[in-house]
Amino acid sequence: VQLQASGGGLVQTGGSLRLSCAASERASSSYPVAWFRQAPGKERDFVAGISASGGTAQYAGFLEGRFAISRNNAKNTVYLQMNSLKPEDTAVYYCAAGPRSIATIAGEYRYWGQGTLVTVSS
Repeated sequence: VQLQASGGGLVQTGGSLRLSCAASERASSSYPVAWFRQAPGKERDFVAGISASGGTAQYAGFLEGRFAISRNNAKNTVYLQMNSLKPEDTAVYYCAAGPRSIATIAGEYRYWGQGTLVTVSS
């Protein structure tokens, strides 16, 4: 399974972006998918994850309800809607797939996209 993340860019504080994670094959709909982020000099952190069916989502506590993850299995695509963005959200965002259930540890994921850069200016 190959994953392609897109949708990053430069946005002002308080703005919104929607990231997309497109998978190369329909088999990706069998896996939970998660978004992680990594700021310069920091570890890769879990942001949000969604089950294979899309019926269950899990979010990192620091999001305070600002982000929403969703998926369209007919399009083999997972989305991350990011609202009320803050400068501390600046990072490279990665999508990942592969575990049997949503996991918050990066090592649990087998497949990774290349990352998309989100920059939030103050």
